[in-house]
Amino acid sequence: MPRRAGGFTTTSPAEKAVRYALLLLVLLVTISPFLWQLSTSLKGMDEDIYTQTPSFIPSSPTLENYTKVAETIPVWSYARNSLVVAAIVVVGNAVGATLAGYAMAKLRFRGGKLLLGLFLATLVLPGEVTIVSQYVTVRSLGFADTLVGVALPGAIGMLNVLLMYTAFRAIPPELDAAATVDGANAWQRFRHIGLPNVRGMLSVIVIFAFIGAWDDFLWPLIVLTDPDKYTLTVGLQYLNGTFSANPRLIAAGTMIAFLPIVVVFAVLQRFFFKGVEEGAIKG
Repeated sequence: MPRRAGGFTTTSPAEKAVRYALLLLVLLVTISPFLWQLSTSLKGMDEDIYTQTPSFIPSSPTLENYTKVAETIPVWSYARNSLVVAAIVVVGNAVGATLAGYAMAKLRFRGGKLLLGLFLATLVLPGEVTIVSQYVTVRSLGFADTLVGVALPGAIGMLNVLLMYTAFRAIPPELDAAATVDGANAWQRFRHIGLPNVRGMLSVIVIFAFIGAWDDFLWPLIVLTDPDKYTLTVGLQYLNGTFSANPRLIAAGTMIAFLPIVVVFAVLQRFFFKGVEEGAIKG
């Protein structure tokens, strides 16, 4: 393979073509379902979506399907319930996972390694195994059929704690030692040394926590019985049952549920990629 004067390898045109072709293939596989749902949601009733040669571009784009979704179900009320649940989960993970990760990474206390092992052990169990015990616990606390009960099990994710633990471990211990010599306590070291160095990973946790809470379907379906308290993912099932012969409305409801995720990721994407880069380099 040819080399540059500085010793770095160069890529031949054929290799570049193969790489771009593979990237284009992955891109098409990834975004094609989204584009098809968006296209379907904009098609009118007079346009056939079951043709042998489907078209991604609607012949007469319309927003009528979105209007019908809002008229059929209280979609904005469901969206508000989902936002409440997502806010509780995001705040819980941002605060709880950060504090727990810092404690395990930087503070010395008896049983710390055992606690870390228990955190790792919880990742082995699938969520379906503990869902019954979670429901019994939530019901015994009096949070059944409430939005707090929906958010409580995901308020602190074990994986998020371990991610913050890894991020704090990547901070050089010399910084903490120097701050200790200067008289800084644990809270001051956490605030002035720890947090500024893990903002990227914290944004990753915020995005994942929001997406997980917003997209969750099984747990809200189990906990909630009052239709007025349904989250958006549960409430959209009314479209699937009532309008099973009209996938245009189902696609429109899907796009309504997908929009907040796009907004959150668009706002935090700069910090997200910074956090991923930090984890790849330091971890």
